[in-house]
Amino acid sequence: MLLYRAQRCAAVLAIVALLGACSPAERRADLGSEQGVLHWGNASEPQSLDPHIANGVPEQKILSALFEGLVGKDPQTLAPIPAGASHWQVSDDGLRYRFFLRPQARWSNGDAVTAEDYRWAWWRALQPQLGNPFATLLFVIAGAQQYWQQQHGDFDQVGIRVLDRLTLEVELAHPSEHFLQLLDMPTLYPLHRASIERHGNPSARASRWTHPGNLVSNGPFRLRQWQINRRITVEKNPHYWEAQSVALNQIVFYPTENITTEERLFRAGQLHYSYDVPVDKLRYYQRYHPEQLSLAPYLGSYFYRFNTRRPELADARVRRALAMAIDRQLITEQVLRAGQLPAFAMTPPNTAGYYPPATAPQQLRFDPAAARALLAAAGYPNGEGLPSLEILYNTQEEHRKVAVAIQQMWKQHLNVDATLHNQEWKVYLDTERRGDYQIARASWIGDYVDARNFLEIWLCASDNNRTGWCDPEFDRILLEALPRANSTAQRHQLLQQAEQRLLDGLPLLPIYTYTSKHLIHPDLRGYSANLLNQPLFKRLWLQPHNELGDE
Repeated sequence: MLLYRAQRCAAVLAIVALLGACSPAERRADLGSEQGVLHWGNASEPQSLDPHIANGVPEQKILSALFEGLVGKDPQTLAPIPAGASHWQVSDDGLRYRFFLRPQARWSNGDAVTAEDYRWAWWRALQPQLGNPFATLLFVIAGAQQYWQQQHGDFDQVGIRVLDRLTLEVELAHPSEHFLQLLDMPTLYPLHRASIERHGNPSARASRWTHPGNLVSNGPFRLRQWQINRRITVEKNPHYWEAQSVALNQIVFYPTENITTEERLFRAGQLHYSYDVPVDKLRYYQRYHPEQLSLAPYLGSYFYRFNTRRPELADARVRRALAMAIDRQLITEQVLRAGQLPAFAMTPPNTAGYYPPATAPQQLRFDPAAARALLAAAGYPNGEGLPSLEILYNTQEEHRKVAVAIQQMWKQHLNVDATLHNQEWKVYLDTERRGDYQIARASWIGDYVDARNFLEIWLCASDNNRTGWCDPEFDRILLEALPRANSTAQRHQLLQQAEQRLLDGLPLLPIYTYTSKHLIHPDLRGYSANLLNQPLFKRLWLQPHNELGDE
């Protein structure tokens, strides 16, 4: 038996080196199941663990274990559930929310969580110099947008009031159907002011307050270890108000950008959960181990950003030609093969009853002849004179396969040359944020189930726009007209008007609507697939069993 395990360890040594030494006695997942340690594949090395700087899904997963907002989401229905607040009251006009914090809530250092912790955190979230990519989420609060735009410098004019140590009142700028859903977002988490100020200016992007030993959090887990490009370990927070109900003792998050490596790690018994599944392995798991494969609808859009500040991409006709020269059906059915849907707009269809403009599929249809005509009209007949384009993507095999397919389509149908350039996650985010790219792979996963979430990232001042495209009328609809809508039908009509302007300007190339796909160890219990692909870690537990599938 020891010889067998030694042979297996040697066979996967190159893979397992990513995670640490291979145990000669037991696979990591099996041991973790016995010890209450969840081993979680998490795609990429986090950009940051600062809730006001991090803007990716890998970061969000870790932050949701470390922090807790006023309101959470049910892992099955996504309905709002009490979290940091035990209950709340809403005024008849829908403009005032009063939250009652749990008296027993504590930070990971034992300090009491107070209403002022939320108010101060939201003040920090709205400091322009911090560059919070999700600052616009707070614009639903009265005065927040004006404060962020520096129309005034008095935070007391923002509708956030501490009524007493455990009572927070929030006044909205307008009634909002999705305000409670926002409160589960990292940018609205509370923060421990003293621990942040201990490490310098609270508005500085570079600070050591997020390092192990410095980070103070209020969630079910606290940060124990951060080994760059190897693992992040969180452990149960003994001061958490519901600590007795948290089954896991630790979660270890692994940055595994190579999903082929990740699948091998799962198969070798090193992970309980994989962030993704390689396309060429889907049929294997569907046929032989369907109980380990999770495929589910996912509220997310996969697209490319066009840098409209670059001369070769400044003409919308060039961007539209590139968009009409790709066969989305071929990409989803032959390249991806996991139930993804071709996308012709930014917003996934039937997002809380909303559908993109009916003209979208016709505007961005696969039509090489029309694409060539557009390119010629822009001054590039048969692609002549158009500089070679570069597609930037973060390192992951699936992104590479999509980029290769699009590269070939542009060459075949437009005679346009494109090169591919991959970067690891943090470098890619920084490159995109600086605008140092031509075309960049991107995605947007819903933070809450509403179409506005997919459109407001294209506001002129949004840090998530990053394309140079700006349409004041688009902004006016989302920021002025939409809040005044008096019915769902009128609201959807305004959203369609805004999305139509986005499709006319076309700073993006929609490609497909996501599905989530993961490998789940049979020991992992309490996991529920949902439209936002958000686990509730404090409700997960591990129940050991004998063997893992084919081993």
